[in-house]
Amino acid sequence: MPKITYITPGGKTIVVENAHGTLMSAAVANHVEGIEGECGGVCSCATCHIHIDPAWMDKVGPASKVEQGMLELEDHASQCSRLGCQVKLTPELDGLIVKVVGR
Repeated sequence: MPKITYITPGGKTIVVENAHGTLMSAAVANHVEGIEGECGGVCSCATCHIHIDPAWMDKVGPASKVEQGMLELEDHASQCSRLGCQVKLTPELDGLIVKVVGR
């Protein structure tokens, strides 16, 4: 499984090796600051809002309409915003770098 690098709102870098599940579940399991996952990964709280490096957006894929609706409510949403609970980890995402938005 992939190696994912999270950059927390405070600027700390956390590298997660052999990540599995979703970007949110891997972050929660590794105590990444700023990822809360209050809804448990059902796309209803946006406490796992992240920014994907633009170079990775094609591999990560677009947000669903439901996810887009949640992101529209976020103050710091951008073209590279995703909810971590909606990004499934695959071998193709090895090396991905994400910035945690936090609250």
